[in-house]
Amino acid sequence: MNNVLVISTSLRAKSNSDILTERLIAGAKDAGHTVEHISLKGKEIRFCVGCLSCQKTQKCVLRDDAVEIAEKVKSADTLVFSTPIYYYEMSGQMKTLLDRMNPLYSSDYKFRKVYMLSVATEDEVYVPEKAVSGLQGWIDCFEKAELGGSLFCGGISNPGEANDRTEELNEAYEFGRALE
Repeated sequence: MNNVLVISTSLRAKSNSDILTERLIAGAKDAGHTVEHISLKGKEIRFCVGCLSCQKTQKCVLRDDAVEIAEKVKSADTLVFSTPIYYYEMSGQMKTLLDRMNPLYSSDYKFRKVYMLSVATEDEVYVPEKAVSGLQGWIDCFEKAELGGSLFCGGISNPGEANDRTEELNEAYEFGRALE
């Protein structure tokens, strides 16, 4: 079984994406995976300054929470990003974190499969496409990694509403069970 790192990028307390992420984690644990969960709530993650010194040193010159998260990403077998969809895209804090993973490009990272769970008020099938495409662009920079899959739960808008969405809760659980 795999060492799975789940990164929740919603900053809202008791968010719908967090509710569904907890079900995903339960499914992954029931499938026998070891799961570590990191929430970006309360984390300091600064913008990449584009100096590229990390390409030589595999270390970022900035000192904030992204450095520790990058180390955990590097050693995980499987990554799962959970994000609310804002303006048809991943959350800004998720994109900022992905940018800060630059030191990993030239490192000996372990992860091979990357997954995304996304949640939005809108329910149309096209809603998560740009978020998934953005994550795919990041994955494409890692030759040994691939997008393992994505789960979109749409039509969920009110705080805590996901608690009452049995179908989506079950889908998130099964998505977690199926992680590789």
